[in-house]
Amino acid sequence: MPATLTPGDVAPAFSLPDASGGTVSLQDLAGKKVVLYFYPAAFTPGCTAEACDFRDNLASLAGAGYTVLGVSGDPVDKLADFTREYHLNFDLLSDDEGAVAQRYGAWGERTRSDGSTTVGPLRSTFVINTEGVLVLADTSVTADGHVAQLRRDLGLDP
Repeated sequence: MPATLTPGDVAPAFSLPDASGGTVSLQDLAGKKVVLYFYPAAFTPGCTAEACDFRDNLASLAGAGYTVLGVSGDPVDKLADFTREYHLNFDLLSDDEGAVAQRYGAWGERTRSDGSTTVGPLRSTFVINTEGVLVLADTSVTADGHVAQLRRDLGLDP
């Protein structure tokens, strides 16, 4: 059963391969603010729109001190293709077994656009402060308008 995390909880540790063949771990980001977002699958319409929205808003998020990381169950080579195709300017991480998504509570049953259901990563976003503590935990994210809402939640937009 996936965890249920709330603001104030310590962010679960992770170490995952990235699209460029390296590894990114939360420990390596100690002292930094992190936006960790989970998405179902690269190259799907909602996930592509969300990734491009993060890409287009990365300068303002980075300017406010945030490192953005996207996580899905996709293999590294698919993430590399997704990054290249859409000129993504932040790291995408492969959680191929879903273990990290489960620890964050970003795992469960979801309904696809065709009406079928599947179990896997849920569109979710977590914001981790410089002390490694969650300041935002949202497991009911909608791709459309998500980054604008996140910016408002972080106080980056009036």
